[in-house]
Amino acid sequence: MIEDQATRPVAKAGILDITPYVPGKAKAEGIENPIKLSANENILGCSPAAREAFAAAAGQMGLYPDGRGGALRAAVAERHGLEPERLILGCGTDEIFALLNQVFLEPGDNIVQGEYGFGAYAIGARANQGEVRLAAETNYRIDIDAILGQVDERTRLVFIANPANPTGTFITADEIARLHADLPPRVVLVLDGAYAEFNRDPTFTDGLELARGAENIVVTHTFSKLHGLASLRVGWAYAPAAIAHAVDRIRLPFNTSIAGQAAAVAALADLEFQARSLALVEQWRPWLTQQLGGLGLEVVPSAANFVLVGFSTRPGKTAAEAEVFLARRGLIVRGVAGYGLPNHLRITIGLEAHNRAVVEALADFLGAGG
Repeated sequence: MIEDQATRPVAKAGILDITPYVPGKAKAEGIENPIKLSANENILGCSPAAREAFAAAAGQMGLYPDGRGGALRAAVAERHGLEPERLILGCGTDEIFALLNQVFLEPGDNIVQGEYGFGAYAIGARANQGEVRLAAETNYRIDIDAILGQVDERTRLVFIANPANPTGTFITADEIARLHADLPPRVVLVLDGAYAEFNRDPTFTDGLELARGAENIVVTHTFSKLHGLASLRVGWAYAPAAIAHAVDRIRLPFNTSIAGQAAAVAALADLEFQARSLALVEQWRPWLTQQLGGLGLEVVPSAANFVLVGFSTRPGKTAAEAEVFLARRGLIVRGVAGYGLPNHLRITIGLEAHNRAVVEALADFLGAGG
């Protein structure tokens, strides 16, 4: 039904066709304090130094933040050896994706992403009346040739999460280099490194080195995962100067808070907390993979702080039923039907007790008829 624009406001074409982003669940009916393994948050919380910096910022609530985030820009630039003027700060990397879509897309343009790509890319494109093209993945992994096959004269952006969410798979430095080399120079390659810190495979790169000399690569990182600052919404991107300047013209003036900037600076300096967070994932990710595989489930090899688990190998047992069963045990995991994976669950790596509880619960679910 078409609304009468003379009598009421009407959203522009395509807005109401967008499927809103649905975050991971945080509550389980009848459970007072469930274990949340649905959002890939850092199970250790955040750096004590970041918490102290956040608390110290309480006295500045009446003030506007530094709109350019000077101290945080300087800290990120020093840590990674980057030029601060080429950095973009955002209210999480979600905002940066939205800004890039806004800068580059006109109605009829398109973006390309993997078929299981993070939902925020598509939301930003469709909000700008852009088309979203999904490239088929092979074994839940980005296929470079499939991506290139979707690119045409109206393609403006290619989004690659590496490692990917929700699959946890990654593509190598050589594959990224080939993708970039074969893209038209007018197409911007966006490398989303939300989970990059969790991947220490020698063939992997987040793309920062390649981006240094490129005019069409943007690399993003977040403080939400490894650093445990999800509630503060702080992300950053390294972009060519021309792109950074264009984004700066349309971003909101104070898109990162005083507390968020201060906590991020402190978190970046706390190498001990980062090491503990990585060690936990590196210890329990292979264990969880092996244990769930031993139950006859399909576990996608992961380079992130979660695993994607498929139930198609267990006829009569569905991911939706397993999600409900786990919730009754106080274990909240992520159904990913909205990503085109209706028979999979994404499970964040937790503490030892959490991981063992997940395996025990799924063993009961599979063995006792759910």
